[in-house]
Amino acid sequence: MIAAASALKYARPWLAGLAAAGLAAGLVAYFAGRGFWAQAIWTAATLPVLLALLLEIVTSLRRGEVGLDIVAALSMSAALAVGQNLAAAIVALMYAGGQYLEAFAERRARHEMTALLSRVPRTAVRHRDGQLEEVALERVLPGDRLLVRRGDVVPVDGTVADGVAVLDQSALTGEALPVQIKGGGAVLSGGSNVGDAFDLIATHRAAESTYAAVIRLVEAAQRSRAPMARLADRYSLLFLAVTVVLATAAWWLTGDPVRAVAVLVVATPCPLILAVPVAIVSGLSRAARLGILIKGGKAIETLAQVRTLVIDKTGTLTVGQARIVSVRTVNGYAPDEVLRLAASLDQASKHIIAETMVAEARAKGLALAIPAAVVETPGEGIAGRVGDHQVMVGGPRFIAAKIGDGLSLLPRDRPPGALAVAVAIDGKLAGIFILADELRAGTEELLRDLRACGIERIVLATGDRHEVARFISGGLSLDSVRSELTPDQKILVVLSERKNGPVMMIGDGINDAPALAAADVGMAMGAKGAAASAEAADVVLLVDQLDRVLPAISIARRSRTIALQSVIAGMGLSIAAMLAAAFGYLVPVEGALLQEVIDVAVIFNALRALRG
Repeated sequence: MIAAASALKYARPWLAGLAAAGLAAGLVAYFAGRGFWAQAIWTAATLPVLLALLLEIVTSLRRGEVGLDIVAALSMSAALAVGQNLAAAIVALMYAGGQYLEAFAERRARHEMTALLSRVPRTAVRHRDGQLEEVALERVLPGDRLLVRRGDVVPVDGTVADGVAVLDQSALTGEALPVQIKGGGAVLSGGSNVGDAFDLIATHRAAESTYAAVIRLVEAAQRSRAPMARLADRYSLLFLAVTVVLATAAWWLTGDPVRAVAVLVVATPCPLILAVPVAIVSGLSRAARLGILIKGGKAIETLAQVRTLVIDKTGTLTVGQARIVSVRTVNGYAPDEVLRLAASLDQASKHIIAETMVAEARAKGLALAIPAAVVETPGEGIAGRVGDHQVMVGGPRFIAAKIGDGLSLLPRDRPPGALAVAVAIDGKLAGIFILADELRAGTEELLRDLRACGIERIVLATGDRHEVARFISGGLSLDSVRSELTPDQKILVVLSERKNGPVMMIGDGINDAPALAAADVGMAMGAKGAAASAEAADVVLLVDQLDRVLPAISIARRSRTIALQSVIAGMGLSIAAMLAAAFGYLVPVEGALLQEVIDVAVIFNALRALRG
């Protein structure tokens, strides 16, 4: 039964098309003087819609849900029973069209989403008998020696066999800067290799590794959240009771079953069925134009009611990428000249910090030279000639070991979590660059604006160290700062905040995905974030701008308000028309046509959600 009801979702466009074609063909036959064929065509167009509706009603009742669809089924059945086939066909078209619009809203919201958890590796490169072989991830066993190439996602938990591994683990830990893990060091699956290729000794099977555990957390959190009912269905029991009582009374008092049919037809809740999806689709469309992907009506309704915000740090409050925040030079070198020479040499390296130095130099318009005689020590530093100068770039300890100096310029007050890069020119220390992940511009103003629009509590939840979280959150109007959190601990933070009202979680990494799924509304920074977080979230920001949070909430609230207006107006007008039908002022066909007028008025109101 459930499988059949699910299959009906794909048949909705056909049902709507069949109802429209049947209504039109019947009208042609009627005006051509073929009354019998007109009645038959209208009946044939109504029955498929009625059967599909009955199947959905039975499925809903088995789940313990009672919706307004029952009124539509009663009106179509009663109209056919008393020979009001034209009225039945009009109701069938209104209902099938409403169902199609509702399905369209969900499809539109998810159209641009990536495949579920597309970042999950499927294979691994394994050493076997002096050769390399690519094997399915399920065949990797503890003790296997794997090759992790540059750009690969680490497939399983393990240890670095030898040398140095440079990994971007921001998706797992939230740390913006890459980490260097030397031979024998433990490596978590899910990180990306941003350095040279290295060998990994597997310590766990794929299903037992960290990344797989995060995926299971996402799936469990998604299953734990009950789906919301449609906005219109909240009024279903009361409206259904009023309709049945009024129709029964009209029939009993007059003895005319046609009056009962007229009441049912005009009561068919098409304003509620149609107007709500139109308002939702309009809100979704307006949000999409701003780079905000909201996944359907349930998400937009909940987003409108959010009272608490839980927000990640790296890539969310911060840029998520290391930048030069300070420069100190000695021996008469100008900062831009030191950066130019260092960046020129770093062009020969694929290290992520080298790429940052090159990007900073090019952003300043510095003319970079071609390096020569380059020698790179993986994970430590690089040396070579740039023009007439011998240049070395690397960590302070690496430079100190080469020239006997390198730590004298290290600032004692550098930001927690920052990285120092030393530069030596012609055997002498020239300067030290401090790189750190910076707070996004306008963050405090955004937090104030969020509070002004109804967000009552804002909590920072990050996997970063305490000192890094305290430094970043300094000066921000946060109600609480939680640090050094694992993915499952972030879920607990979200759940604990629910006592204050609906909770929205904002994040961008794989480590945020379980919390995003557990929150009432999860919002992912999809421009740079992981596919897992984008899939788990209800809202995805397609542009890397945190300030889009405010219009997302505003659009959601406006759409919900307009949808609610449409529900109230539609019900009010329908009740007035039901009374007129009960007293004999409307026959079924007139009631169906009046209902169409009400539909048009309410839908035009719903379309206001497209505007700002």
